[in-house]
Amino acid sequence: MEIRHAVSPREAKTFDTEQLREAFLAEGLFPANEIRLIYSHYDRLIVGGAQPVDREVFLPVARETGTEHFLDRREMVVVNIGGEGQVVTLTGTYMLARRDMLYLGRGIGPVSFSSADRTRPARFYLVSAPAHKDLPVRLVGSGDARRSDLGDAATASTRVSFDYVHPEIVETCQLVVGITILTEGAVWNSVSGNLHGRRSEACLYFGMRPEQRIIHFMGEPEQTRHLVVANEQAILSPAWSIRASVGTQNYAMVWASAGDNVDPGDIESVAMAMLR
Repeated sequence: MEIRHAVSPREAKTFDTEQLREAFLAEGLFPANEIRLIYSHYDRLIVGGAQPVDREVFLPVARETGTEHFLDRREMVVVNIGGEGQVVTLTGTYMLARRDMLYLGRGIGPVSFSSADRTRPARFYLVSAPAHKDLPVRLVGSGDARRSDLGDAATASTRVSFDYVHPEIVETCQLVVGITILTEGAVWNSVSGNLHGRRSEACLYFGMRPEQRIIHFMGEPEQTRHLVVANEQAILSPAWSIRASVGTQNYAMVWASAGDNVDPGDIESVAMAMLR
């Protein structure tokens, strides 16, 4: 478990490229037959990845949570961005195809991950937050998600957003999770960026060729910074920071947030004229 301490906007203004990457970029999330986890002090979000190739891997007992099992006082969403795989808990076995999500509630006990085909292993992206009550396990397939068409061709931002773990679909304590997919020819996920003052976010970029890159814009509107992001890397986005991104091709993104409420619309739009 890697620990990422919270960084204030005043500190971030002084960071060079390597310091920004060390604080906000998550790399190497899918090592073969292992689980990699990052404990963030932004709303105590934990993000990570599991890629079981030829054996089952288990969610570890983490000293940082202070509990016997990882999910004794936490909830988790598992997002499969690879081949078909399965998640095993005390409540049963759940098969996840590509772009399926599984919600695991507090107190679920031990959890393991495996792939149906070692030549096309599953890649499970993991997002976890503290939970205040027990809720049932829910498998949400890609066909069950709620679709919204966003953006326009004039700003190269046409995209489709899918709500999976959303208060109108799955009850959670804190987590709200979805996937946004840019259409061919679109490169902007958000043209000017938004602020989520009551919720911290984590964003996993995927669906890109290895040589392609994302420019992720962050920071306060009047003090913007950027990070260059490769395929299957994630960004920790604090509540004080904008989030916008532009790519060298179209791409997809898993977005997840946790905080004071479960309202994904609780955002403040930032006008382009405000950015510096």
